[in-house]
Amino acid sequence: MTQAVIKTIELGDGRTITIETGRLAKQADGSVVVRSGDTMLLATLVSAKEAKDGVDFMPITVDYREKFSAAGRFPGGFLKREARPSDEEILIARLVDRALRPLFPEDYHAETAMMISLISADKDVMPDSLAGLAASAAIAVSDVPFNGPISEVRVARIDGEFIVNPSLTQLGEADMDIMVGASKDNIMMVEGEMSEVSEEEMLEAIKIAHEAIKVQCQAQEELAAELGVVKREYCHEENDEELRDLIWKETYDKAYAVATERIANKQERIEKFTAIKDEFLESYSEGKEEEEINEGLIGRYYHDVEKEAMRRMILDEGIRLDGRTTEQIRPIWGEVDYLPSTHGSSIFTRGETQSLSSVTLGNKMDEKVVDSVTFQGRERFLLHYNFPPFCVGEARTPRGLSRREIGHGNLAYRALKRMIPQDFPYIVRVVSDILESNGSSSMATVCAGTMALMDAGVPIKKPVTGIAMGLITDNEKFAVLSDILGDEDHLGDMDFKVTGTRDGITATQMDIKVDGLSYEVLTQALEQAKQGRLHILDKVTEVIEEPREDFKPHVPRIERVEIPKDMIGPIIGPGGKNIQALQAETNTIITIEESDNVGIVEVSAPDKEAIEEAKARIRGIIAVPEVGETYKGKVKGLTSFGAFVEILPGKEGLLHISEIDYKRLEKVEDALKEGDELEVKVIGLDNGKVKLSRKALLPKPEGWVERPKRERSDRGDRPRRDRNDRGDRPRRDRNDRGDRNNRR
Repeated sequence: MTQAVIKTIELGDGRTITIETGRLAKQADGSVVVRSGDTMLLATLVSAKEAKDGVDFMPITVDYREKFSAAGRFPGGFLKREARPSDEEILIARLVDRALRPLFPEDYHAETAMMISLISADKDVMPDSLAGLAASAAIAVSDVPFNGPISEVRVARIDGEFIVNPSLTQLGEADMDIMVGASKDNIMMVEGEMSEVSEEEMLEAIKIAHEAIKVQCQAQEELAAELGVVKREYCHEENDEELRDLIWKETYDKAYAVATERIANKQERIEKFTAIKDEFLESYSEGKEEEEINEGLIGRYYHDVEKEAMRRMILDEGIRLDGRTTEQIRPIWGEVDYLPSTHGSSIFTRGETQSLSSVTLGNKMDEKVVDSVTFQGRERFLLHYNFPPFCVGEARTPRGLSRREIGHGNLAYRALKRMIPQDFPYIVRVVSDILESNGSSSMATVCAGTMALMDAGVPIKKPVTGIAMGLITDNEKFAVLSDILGDEDHLGDMDFKVTGTRDGITATQMDIKVDGLSYEVLTQALEQAKQGRLHILDKVTEVIEEPREDFKPHVPRIERVEIPKDMIGPIIGPGGKNIQALQAETNTIITIEESDNVGIVEVSAPDKEAIEEAKARIRGIIAVPEVGETYKGKVKGLTSFGAFVEILPGKEGLLHISEIDYKRLEKVEDALKEGDELEVKVIGLDNGKVKLSRKALLPKPEGWVERPKRERSDRGDRPRRDRNDRGDRPRRDRNDRGDRNNRR
């Protein structure tokens, strides 16, 4: 057996994390098994030896998968095997990717695949908080160049106490849940959700996470040193310094001039920047028909020119590409109730970024069923984000859902979900279609989603808005930018999205592209984000200040009825017979579930009348007849001694022939027939049997005298004879048959 090398990390509270290498997947460039409790992740890294022709970026793919066998479960579906990655798996892969990608050398362009697999699952140890460590450790034990190591940890605040890598049970009680990725020196990535916390509280959580990450990075360095890892040599870029200098000389001043024109229109600005490159390419190509022109190299060098021109203008003059100052927000306009057939809708436009959002309200049948390896449950709030190519002027059609759409939608979902009341009976789906994009479309989704929810009459606790912050720095100066453009995201050093109400932050996502981001910069970015967020909130509430008092007329109505647990069966009936009939006869949809030892009946219908009818019938089913009460009943059957009358749904009582009328009846049929409706009074309950009287509700005939009923024990003065008292008569022996035996 191959001897494994193991490094142990102490978490300080008795828990440990181990990193093992040298035993599994040895043909990969790097492989490790990371374990905490009974949760185990296998991470493998393979990187091509050479880069492909024409590739001038880092082509890394991070894939995270969970094996159902890890939890001792079968996958669902007909094939009973794992298929495409779930949204949750894609989100975890993105978390790892965003922390790793900036730390590969800029000139390393080899095709690289990082695969992380959950091979053993422990319900008390969440695997996503170990995935970043596993990925970085696999790189650390390989020969692939990397400016790490990094790690990722989750920090949750529970009852005012911060806990690193809490269990799933603990996380359900947390008011703050953030994932932080960092190296020993710098924060690389932050993502999380929270219940309206302050900027200072969020910074405190980031610092606690960073301290835990430093320990995990140190362990990786020690492991690599113990293995004697030597990083590979490579040459993936061809450069022409003479060409680079020429491009800078010929184009920088022109690019800077375009940048300072303060053009607000994105397409016009792109055209002017592109024209500079095309002009250079044309002049450079003159007289070189027989020479091969490296347009890819020219494009890369000119990209650097554009980037530097934009950055210098911001750092030196404090002015941005569209003419705004660093703290200015783009013009905002919005509208609600734009789509007449939806349950709620809105348009939110900020500069050249626009979201058209809609809200659909459904019943329990519309719940999303989650059946993953580590979590099984149902979701009552859904948010879907769509980014069609036309929103950025691309001439193509979409081909499936991208990872980006899943990630951006998840951020907006986390921003809004804590504002939906727990007792709201509807299933809520928000759909955001991005119609224009020039930066921060996920934050436009948050704003449009808030407006659409209020337009639908969803009683959200507070409106939520969001803003994307950027950063430009040259390590001497820095500028924090509010409400960044697409170019400022692409050419800048930070993308920091913050969402919240007037009272605090509800979600955040931050990606850092440079080393050395200080807490001073983070503090300024958070404070500037707060001011911008409140400005946007004022604009949103000018359009719609609070949720509508009632739903729109075409919204299906839903109401809940609480019933005793033991009455669930009677409502459903044998094989669902009762509930199916109830739905068909009242034109409603009825669902029942048990919660906290009571039954919750949810009734949904297009109109209020149908719901009221269904509720009345449900109340009838669960009602218990009371002596002295009068009920309107229906004759269900006749016998020689009376009639059976249904006084409540599924509940019958006996109307004795003597209780039908004051006059004497020879036959029940003389007064009643099946299907007759009549009022009856409950005159007795005997071991669940209901005794009814119609006579008690009729006026007494003139001169009527109620004949007293004789008690069975009332037999006058006649003494009761003891059965054993036989006087002086001798008892005959049963075997004494006298002369009968002699007569045979």
